[in-house]
Amino acid sequence: MSELPGDLKYSKSHEWVRVNEDGTLTVGITDHAQDQLGDMVYVEVPEEGRELDAGEACAVVESVKAASDVYAPVAGTVVGGNPLLDGAPETVNSDAYGEGWLLRMTPADSAALDGLMDATAYQAFVESE
Repeated sequence: MSELPGDLKYSKSHEWVRVNEDGTLTVGITDHAQDQLGDMVYVEVPEEGRELDAGEACAVVESVKAASDVYAPVAGTVVGGNPLLDGAPETVNSDAYGEGWLLRMTPADSAALDGLMDATAYQAFVESE
């Protein structure tokens, strides 16, 4: 598994979360998740304004192997999806922690991030699966 960015939070369903300067969150799937899924052929992101509960299926990533739900790591409101993925879903494979992000959201409660794992805990979690 590639090196995990230390500035991100991680969920047990293999999403990552970056806290942006304006307090919004950028969400994507981990490099481990994209590696397990294989080559992405389609990504469906939630509509702007959609209210999400923590753990709710909110996006779909479809690869040559399977379609998989992506879950909201915390509750909040979607402020946008990644327009790049419409024409280039494979960006999730090539740059999972950068240009391959899926959505941005405003958290309902920023303290909910405390329930997510840091890079060390996520690494241990993946190795125990």
